[in-house]
Amino acid sequence: MASNTPEFIPEITPDDAVPTRAAELASRRHQILPIFSAAELRRLERFGHRACYADGASMFKAGSSDFGMLVILSGRVAISRHEGLGKTSPMSELTPGQFVAEVAQLSGRPALVNGHAVGNVEVLIISSESLRALVVAEAELGERIVRALILRRVGLIEVNSGGPVLVGPRGNGNLFHMQSFLSSNGHPHTVLDPAQDAAAAALVERYQGTPPEWPLVVCPDGNVMKNPTHAELGRCLGMLPDLSGDRIFDVLVVGAGPSGLATAVYAASEGLSVLALEQRAYGGQAGASARIENYLGFPTGISGRALAGRAFVQAQKFGVEIATPASAAKLQCDSWPLRLTLTDGTTVRARTVVLSCGARYRRPSLANLKTYEGRGVYYWASPIEAKLCKQEEIVLVGGGNSAGQAAVFLSGHASRVHVVIRGPSLAASMSSYLIERITATANISVHAHTEIIALEGDDDGLTSVRWRNNQTDKEDDYAVRRVFLFVGADPNTDWLHGCAVAVDEQGFIRTGFDVTREECRARIRAGDTRDDNLPERAALETSVPGVFAIGDVRAGSTKRVAAAVGEGAAVVSQIHGFLAKLPAGTA
Repeated sequence: MASNTPEFIPEITPDDAVPTRAAELASRRHQILPIFSAAELRRLERFGHRACYADGASMFKAGSSDFGMLVILSGRVAISRHEGLGKTSPMSELTPGQFVAEVAQLSGRPALVNGHAVGNVEVLIISSESLRALVVAEAELGERIVRALILRRVGLIEVNSGGPVLVGPRGNGNLFHMQSFLSSNGHPHTVLDPAQDAAAAALVERYQGTPPEWPLVVCPDGNVMKNPTHAELGRCLGMLPDLSGDRIFDVLVVGAGPSGLATAVYAASEGLSVLALEQRAYGGQAGASARIENYLGFPTGISGRALAGRAFVQAQKFGVEIATPASAAKLQCDSWPLRLTLTDGTTVRARTVVLSCGARYRRPSLANLKTYEGRGVYYWASPIEAKLCKQEEIVLVGGGNSAGQAAVFLSGHASRVHVVIRGPSLAASMSSYLIERITATANISVHAHTEIIALEGDDDGLTSVRWRNNQTDKEDDYAVRRVFLFVGADPNTDWLHGCAVAVDEQGFIRTGFDVTREECRARIRAGDTRDDNLPERAALETSVPGVFAIGDVRAGSTKRVAAAVGEGAAVVSQIHGFLAKLPAGTA
């Protein structure tokens, strides 16, 4: 890796490179399993309390125990995981001076593994809240701890340990969507094919799993679910906490892309209570970028997943509560505090709301498109999709920067990438450095003035596409099993209709001067000649006081990761300004 801080979510390497990744992790064992000195243990004492366990005692259980961090003072702790059918397998054994925890414990999520005492054990128990205080107050110790937490999560992902077990046949669409959901959220999991794994076959036989019920999911606590929704899976893993309480947050962030995560980090680090809601996976569309090469400070580039993963850990470090998947259904602005209702009916309350809800992927008008989503048609180009198209010819539709990054990334896996665009060239919508790279890549072909008009397939998924040259009207059938769609996105603002948040003609949210200008125009159109001043608004504030908009969903925003992060940071000072003007005693 290029720096001392590891990528939170590693790139999935080709099969022949896996030993290299394993060797790299092995070489960092001293960072994964640091040993605290006697002096350091004394410094840790003020953040926790001691507890003792008898030989063989269960210290924590996967899926149910929330313990923060356990620092071993004497004895040993054996770590194991569930494999389904009541079976567990040993993973490691920790000794005095070492600690038990991984990234999930920063935010109080349940453990992914089980722990038992080996001999009589004494530990220092540090709660999640105290762990966050520790990594902030003790800078040097905090750096070592956070690095270990991140590397442990990386290790769990690499060796498929911890987390849920997904059981289903290769090529199953539901299985792919669930695997993609977990991978995008940096959550370790194991995938077993009942046709190739005896334990998986036994699980299917025991629970009478049928094709509509695939995949079967074995949660870390051993509970088995049949084709759960993402929300059900999120609750099983602690990713979606219970939000039904009466707590009022200082800041409610809707969308955990780069802008939303930036707001969460800066607001929480300045003492504000923050809840971030994400409907699918943190990082947003940027999280799907194979490599961002023009982000300041990363001269060799950084993957969107790595950048988002680091920001996600940073947000947890400062105490941000993050709920995934949590989809907003209605924003109620007619009372105080502001209220937001989720699609499951839960209502959360906040003093301010930051809309960083981004955009939804645009879907072409193809008759059977939905049939092949996850079975040959994809909207992301992550390592999961890349492995599916190894040594295949694929089609990628789109001419923007995201499409260019995806084409370059996939060209390292597919035998050929056919880039299909309606326009005459890539120059109208793609950065020059990406165009140069595409031109220099031998196995990328660009088809201008072309669009896909039909998809064909069988029970196993997509088998071919038909495209048409719009200059010659010539149509061709092409045998491909993978199509990647990067045809733009529409603002995710439909759910705001119940609130008076002003949007432009395309549905993007107006803020600051744009709101004031439109209100002036509305007065003129209505023949209103009043000369009283319109309400003052901060630059990122919407037409509703206390509601702000940042990132791609904001009208006039610069569609760049750096710009989104900048807006996410800038809005925090405007939130402070709004809160300072509230009357004394306001909820």
